[in-house]
Amino acid sequence: MQERNQYTDPMELKITPKHLLVLLAGWTFALSAAAQWQWVGKDGRKVFSDRPPPSDIQDKDILKQPGGRGRAKAPVAATEPTPDGAAPVAAAPAAKTNTPKISGKDAELEAKKKKLDEEEARKKKAEEEKVAQAKAANCEQAKKGMATFQSGVRVATTNAKGEREIMDDNARAAESKRVQAIVDRDCN
Repeated sequence: MQERNQYTDPMELKITPKHLLVLLAGWTFALSAAAQWQWVGKDGRKVFSDRPPPSDIQDKDILKQPGGRGRAKAPVAATEPTPDGAAPVAAAPAAKTNTPKISGKDAELEAKKKKLDEEEARKKKAEEEKVAQAKAANCEQAKKGMATFQSGVRVATTNAKGEREIMDDNARAAESKRVQAIVDRDCN
């Protein structure tokens, strides 16, 4: 008796549970992919779903349905008889159908973007006001310091050891120059 090889014998087909499971899984995915709905929403955008559209969507706006029905059929133009009895001629199409215009923009996304821009501008303005207030406070402090140096009153500072020292003329001139630079920067 000759031994048959299941892989080389084309006449023998053996389906194992493993093969059957893979086949069923592939078939299920193929069917679910085919069961897709497509329609034009109220806002003019195409909607894709595995569920049917809401009841307020008209049949003419449904572009694709499961079951291979394909696109919704366009309305047939009415024919008008001619006065001389010749063959009927298709009437000129009336106005365009009520298909929504697709602008390519999402109104909700635009509103969110506008809101974010306004919030960013508001934050920037608040930051600028904060900086302006800090500059104004620095300006006032520097003007008071400058007035003190210009008055000729003796000015004392505290050194690293915590001792009080009176400024000499050189230290007073250097400090006056530093304070004047602050006034020039913050008071303009």
